[in-house]
Amino acid sequence: MKIGNSGLLAAWIALGVFSPSSPAQSIAATANQSSATNPYYGSVTAVAPSSDVLPLTLDDAVRLGLDNNLALTINRDRQKTASGQRLQALNTLLPNVTLQGQNGVHQYNLAAEGFTQGFISQIPGGGTEFTGAHLISQVTVTQGQLNLNQTLFNLSAIEQYRAAKVGESAAFYNMQSSRGLVVLNVATTYLQALSAGAQLDYARALLKTDQVLLNQVVAEHKAGTVARLDELRARVQYQTQQQTVIADENDFEKTKIALEREIGVPAGQKIQLTDTSPYAELEATSIEQAKQQAYATRQDYQSMLQQIRESQLSLGAAKHERLPNLSFGGFYGVQGVTGQVYHGVFAAQGQLEIPLFREARFRGDRETADAQLAGVLTQMADLKDKIDQQLRDSLLDVASQAVLVKVARSNLDLATTELDQSAQRFEAGIDDNLPVVQAQSTLANAQTQYVNTVYQYNQAKLGLARNLGIIDVQYQAYLKGAPPTASSGKTPLP
Repeated sequence: MKIGNSGLLAAWIALGVFSPSSPAQSIAATANQSSATNPYYGSVTAVAPSSDVLPLTLDDAVRLGLDNNLALTINRDRQKTASGQRLQALNTLLPNVTLQGQNGVHQYNLAAEGFTQGFISQIPGGGTEFTGAHLISQVTVTQGQLNLNQTLFNLSAIEQYRAAKVGESAAFYNMQSSRGLVVLNVATTYLQALSAGAQLDYARALLKTDQVLLNQVVAEHKAGTVARLDELRARVQYQTQQQTVIADENDFEKTKIALEREIGVPAGQKIQLTDTSPYAELEATSIEQAKQQAYATRQDYQSMLQQIRESQLSLGAAKHERLPNLSFGGFYGVQGVTGQVYHGVFAAQGQLEIPLFREARFRGDRETADAQLAGVLTQMADLKDKIDQQLRDSLLDVASQAVLVKVARSNLDLATTELDQSAQRFEAGIDDNLPVVQAQSTLANAQTQYVNTVYQYNQAKLGLARNLGIIDVQYQAYLKGAPPTASSGKTPLP
């Protein structure tokens, strides 16, 4: 039987939680999931499978997910892109120095430049000295020079660089948010695999009980103490439980395959989950405390703050396009006819550029920057409401699931006692095996419900940690039920 979490999953989707920019996305290991539609399902596999069984703890799975998950790899590349854009914006403000060398054959038409025989004859002494001079001349010239261009003052370019620098910080927080998503998804899939394994263990235990009961009924039927109906009923129950075990084995293997896909373990590698399904009650917190911590630690909130600042600087850059720009340029080098005497040449000049009329461009840039700033401010207002909603939902989920786990545990104990007493009555010959079969069905349902509620409780705690923005550093603490309340969980900028 599959571990059901469709109700919680559907509720989170309806709340808009499952988007790449939102910090409460949970990707469960369900059928037909593909990295083609969501990179969090994929990974980069760099090693070949081995014949040995790979022991895997929850911490190991999270570490491998952070190293190999496809979505995080993509977001690291995006962070590098933002860093490159910052350097491109900085280059406008830095000195631009180039070294240039040239050697070439040049042919000049002096007549085209005005050096006619009549003009030459007017030069003092030129009438005799330049007599017979060729008006078409050819020389080989060699020159080398060092060029320098430097922006001295361009307030618009300065603001653009500051905006690109803030954009790099926003990309960093987006990458950190992706880390939290990877931790949430990997931990959820690992817990689901543990739940599938626990369900399989319960099913196998019931199969052994059914085997014992079937053997006993067969023996008693041969002895003539029970009717054949009891034997048929026991055999049907045993074969039904066999089918359940086969289905649970299939589900368990599929959840491990999904886990391998998310963390970069190669296909065909056998893994063994060494952790057990954790259960611990979580310390209660108020909505105000949760909101205060979320504003301080959620990476998407910090990223939105950086985007607002970036838009403000971009707007400033658009306003300052009207200001004069001051720059300096020049060169120094040597030049001469190849093989003869070379002489130094240089130029140095300052340039003041005052834009007089570029009104369409200036207004267009400003309106675009205004619209961008208004857009991110609107998104920030929506994000605050979303944070409040997500935290309230998570706190309700944690509280309700904690109660459901206790009820499921009590039902499991009662169902176990019922089966034990029904089996004793059958063995004593007081009753036939119908109550035993019914008690086994009740116990199987109770076991499934208990496994599901423990899984959903752990999932709810991970969702709360994700909505607080601290899952990547405190997921183990939340699963164990005693999260540290003093730590902010923020990751410093590099």
